[in-house]
Amino acid sequence: MSTETLFPLLPDAQCRPSRFRFKRARGVVDLSKVTFGSGSPPPLVINEAGRMLLGRVFLAAGTRLWAHKGGELAIGDGTVLDAGVEIVAWARVTIGKNVYLGWDALVMDTDLHSVGGRPLVNRVVTIGDNVRIGCRAMILKGVTIGEGAVIHPGSIVTRDVPAGAEVRPPEAAIRAPR
Repeated sequence: MSTETLFPLLPDAQCRPSRFRFKRARGVVDLSKVTFGSGSPPPLVINEAGRMLLGRVFLAAGTRLWAHKGGELAIGDGTVLDAGVEIVAWARVTIGKNVYLGWDALVMDTDLHSVGGRPLVNRVVTIGDNVRIGCRAMILKGVTIGEGAVIHPGSIVTRDVPAGAEVRPPEAAIRAPR
């Protein structure tokens, strides 16, 4: 779906730069092509001397974009980040064109802190064009998702996903009552 056909489906879309909040904005950020949804809280952009390259992107209420020092976040044209989506880039997160991230989806290339005395390891995340990511899905560090893949709601992705593949969360384990 092209950007022209996608944005008219979002009746609350606005191009008002006052509809976002900056926190520690010390890096490169160009929000001139970004469309902001109405609602509260407005999208939050945290840039700690990182780099954000955003195409014609839609950011719904509650969206959080975070680029750490030396990190890079790149999002292609026609991509929609629904309410509550959070993207954390301490190394590099690249999201292709015409990608849809459902509400409360999380994409991160880091664990945010070291574990058990081991050094912190950040690994690049790459999401191809025309990918659909369902609500409350998590895409974790080091993952590459191929073009046209579908990540169903609630999935936790820790390994690469081939182009056109579908990822579903495992069935919940049901134990018989005692």
